[in-house]
Amino acid sequence: MGEVILKFTVKENPDIEIILKKGDITEEPVDAIVNAANSHLQHGGGVAGAIVRKGGYVIQEESNKIGYVPVGNAAITTAGKLPAKKVIHTVGPRWGEGDEDNKLTNAVYNALKVADENNLYTIAFPAVSSGIFGFPKDRCARVMLNAVKKYMNENPNTKIKMLEFCIIDDLTVEIFEKEFKKMLD
Repeated sequence: MGEVILKFTVKENPDIEIILKKGDITEEPVDAIVNAANSHLQHGGGVAGAIVRKGGYVIQEESNKIGYVPVGNAAITTAGKLPAKKVIHTVGPRWGEGDEDNKLTNAVYNALKVADENNLYTIAFPAVSSGIFGFPKDRCARVMLNAVKKYMNENPNTKIKMLEFCIIDDLTVEIFEKEFKKMLD
């Protein structure tokens, strides 16, 4: 389990704890981890590759059955041998494709919607689209937290009780911490 860097609630729903952690999302014992996926759900590199390597090929097999997920949408599979129960595959935008903020907002929002639809209470997100998809990390942090706030505001009866951002590298953790503190002030 990762190291807690920051813990807070937001006014939109103070019953939900939001945590920023430094660690490996594949080791988090939550109801669901979120995979930063591509539209074809081919999990070769980055977070997606690590999830399949550690969770087993069953995750890729289930993803193959789903087939295609448009940018901004999400799908769910089991988590294989991971400590999490499920993997929510959300497709964020590639930087430069246009309307990136909206697409990332939708990817986060729809991942949370899938969590609620599947009665999942604890969710861990990576920094969606900020790796090989090139989304600027500071902007990613702002957009993702705003998407969470939007979801909570529009879904006051959400079943989600704990939402964590689990980031593996120091630089991204520092950027997320800085952005979250700015938004909380």
